[in-house]
Amino acid sequence: MTQKIMEEVCWGIIGVGDVCETKSGPPLIQTPNSSVKAVMRRNSEKAKDFASRHGVKKWYNNADDLLNDPEVNAIYIATPPETHAEYTLKAAALGKPVYVEKPMARSHKECLSMVEACKKANVPLYVAYYRRTLPNILKVKELIDTGAIGDIRSVDIAVQMTIENDIVGTHHHVNNWRVDPEVAGGGYFYDLASHQLDALDLLFGPITEASGFSENQSKTYKADDITVGVFKFKNGIIGKGLWAFNTSKASQYEMTTIIGSKGEISFPFWGDHHVTLKMENKPVKKFEFEVPKYIQEILIQTIVNDLQGKGKCPSTGVSGARTNWVLDQIAK
Repeated sequence: MTQKIMEEVCWGIIGVGDVCETKSGPPLIQTPNSSVKAVMRRNSEKAKDFASRHGVKKWYNNADDLLNDPEVNAIYIATPPETHAEYTLKAAALGKPVYVEKPMARSHKECLSMVEACKKANVPLYVAYYRRTLPNILKVKELIDTGAIGDIRSVDIAVQMTIENDIVGTHHHVNNWRVDPEVAGGGYFYDLASHQLDALDLLFGPITEASGFSENQSKTYKADDITVGVFKFKNGIIGKGLWAFNTSKASQYEMTTIIGSKGEISFPFWGDHHVTLKMENKPVKKFEFEVPKYIQEILIQTIVNDLQGKGKCPSTGVSGARTNWVLDQIAK
């Protein structure tokens, strides 16, 4: 069965919080042939406030009411991961395409249930791994694909952060769902490393083997705060990563390095969007990139195009589930 073509994508948003405000809400409203018909948040005041500020006519404080709204023909789930599977299954049962925040769910098992439900209902499932569409990551892909650094040998991910001071734009970790495994699946490793591992899936194809160690060293919250992992891609490239969210300000560092037979490419995932190319006996090249004000804009355009039969979205439930599988293997 081919998916049905939509003339107008009429979104209902479940969970209009910070991500919706700063990354995804405005592009869902502004993209041609895309509009937001209704929003939902359990806090009625906050739902009403978002709706009035963004010119959305309807708001709800109950997800089922939004899911069943006849004007809504596509669902964007921007809640914490604990409800991703539940809402995806409900939307699929109603025949409505789903766009879900990352990480896709709390576990690979939940992801598979989402993929299966959408496949059975013949509705597309998209995941908010927007880095697959950003110019810096696409530049890295272009450099790799054109052989700028020869054959790829290895990948190294280094993340050393202190999350004491709110560094990833969340509230103080006392009431921070990202560090509650029941809600998030894991800690900051699930929240942040998912972006990196998903981008590597775009660059090199699937990771087929992975393992690691994970510990809660500082005991400031329930989730583990340090993870180390090794992984191997289907094509034989080997990778390793350290994700430490418990270091001092003196040790702040974040860089991903891809090593080839003729040079290396390095780039950060957070902060700025530059890409550095080093090759033997050549001057170092640094590429600078601007990203859209609302960072999900390009990905959302690909989703709308896909729903209208005009293109393909690069981030699907199938690719998103692979990323969760790797997270599970490393952090088990």
